[in-house]
Amino acid sequence: MNFGTILIVLLILALLGALPLGLPYNAGWGYAPGGGVGLILLIVIILVLLGRI
Repeated sequence: MNFGTILIVLLILALLGALPLGLPYNAGWGYAPGGGVGLILLIVIILVLLGRI
């Protein structure tokens, strides 16, 4: 596994952890953390596809 694959897997896990799923500790966060992590994930996927990572 290369660095890009590991980075994508970690960002997907972070995205799943940041989504407001009705749990008490993250119910008040809204969609901002998930959106931010999703944006970073999208940028990393584009960079991997372009061969920059």
